Amino acid sequence: MTEHEHVRVAVVGSGFGGLGAAVRLRREGVTDFVVLERASGVGGTWRDNSYPGCACDVPSHLYSFSFAPNPEWPRTFSGQEHIRAYLEHVTDLFGLRPHLRFDSEVKVMRWDDEKLHWEIETASGTLTADLVVSATGPLSDPKIPDVPGIDTFPGKVFHSARWDHDYDLRGKRVAMIGTGASAIQIVPSIQPEVERLTLFQRTPPWVMPRMDRAISAAERWLHRRLPFTTKARRGLLWGIRELQVQAFTKRPEELGLVEKLAKRNIARAIKDPELRAKLTPDYRIGCKRILLSNTYYPALARPNVDVVASGLARIDGSTLVAADGTTTEADAIVFGTGFHVTDMPIAERVVGADGRTLAETWKDGMRSLRGATAAGFPNWMTIIGPNTGLGNSSMILMIESQLNYLADFVRQLDVLGGRVALDARPAAVDAWNDRVQERMRRTVWNTGGCNSWYLDANGRNTTIWPGTTTEFRGATRRVDLAEYEVLRAPVAASPAQEKAEAQA
Repeated sequence: MTEHEHVRVAVVGSGFGGLGAAVRLRREGVTDFVVLERASGVGGTWRDNSYPGCACDVPSHLYSFSFAPNPEWPRTFSGQEHIRAYLEHVTDLFGLRPHLRFDSEVKVMRWDDEKLHWEIETASGTLTADLVVSATGPLSDPKIPDVPGIDTFPGKVFHSARWDHDYDLRGKRVAMIGTGASAIQIVPSIQPEVERLTLFQRTPPWVMPRMDRAISAAERWLHRRLPFTTKARRGLLWGIRELQVQAFTKRPEELGLVEKLAKRNIARAIKDPELRAKLTPDYRIGCKRILLSNTYYPALARPNVDVVASGLARIDGSTLVAADGTTTEADAIVFGTGFHVTDMPIAERVVGADGRTLAETWKDGMRSLRGATAAGFPNWMTIIGPNTGLGNSSMILMIESQLNYLADFVRQLDVLGGRVALDARPAAVDAWNDRVQERMRRTVWNTGGCNSWYLDANGRNTTIWPGTTTEFRGATRRVDLAEYEVLRAPVAASPAQEKAEAQA
């Protein structure tokens, strides 16, 4: 990074959101941009999460960019290595490597009100940018609970997103903390090789069968030769999920049948009544993300696995004590405890027009305009921002909608001309969030009787989008300038004017 480098756009992060933004900028004719990445390679969460069994729970042909279809997906649900390879392919296909700045973690970015640009300090140097696109993602910074006594544990401790591949779990007593999407993939992957596996479960998840299979060579040949078949397959997967949205957002009672199927799934794999009771949730299915696995329940039924239906309360040396008093000995602890989603660390590093950080502005909960911009932070956008998450479909659909908004944002700046910035009006932000929260009231995520990571510390759902991806696509198709304050840099006086003012 050169000293005093200035770019038109700085993109932060090189996962799906950051690479998608880079592709869209190039397609809009914008080549004066950089992608700032804190690691040494692209991939985002699919680079960082390399734990045993890591895979996506969204079908491959839907969990990929519409503008970069992949006819070579090997399975209907792809593993981490295939998704990361896909992102490397996208990087090369669209010529993004010259724009990448690896090992360039953003330390702080400050808005300069006079120059109307962002000053950005990174681990590899400083630069300025007219527009910042924050694509760090909500699943990028692991959350490890502050368990009393963890510093006394003599064994190995790591988070699922920071898997220690140098540590051999074979023959070890392993404690798995958490029962989310990562845990249900890790448990069956390590169960056959560990001496004993103890699962600490605060809340059981609803788990449905995973309809995964290898995609045949004939199918892949067909997708290569007839690209419209790939598009049709993607469209079918999308349509099915669009039809499911009503049950999540307006009629949660319709999920009762799905709940019965999920209970049958438990009963088929778990014959022990006591264990089955531990694993049966007491909240409406869909309130937390529905997980997919064919191997999770069978693994829990194995003789070397214990399920503690309680959270981890404290640690005394190598002894782990649950909230219900259950104790277990362990050689290693794996935390599958999620990420900082509603309190994203990047927000502490973004300093807006009034000198406050985004974290301070969002201290009572994340709020944005159309999931993209925040009042007081001109020419700053986020990909996968507040209330853009999904409970049943592919986030790539939402990302592409936000890329449409980004493209029009850039066009509007071009039309306005000169040194100009757009700052979301507080009234517009309030109006958008009031509508979102009103729609959220009747959704299964708010009424299902669970406490999920979708909710912030105040119990407000600032994560999920309470509608279809089609609705969101329509809401982000264009930038409405009425929702923004247009900021212009002062016009510099001519030499003659400066001389006249000096003589006056």
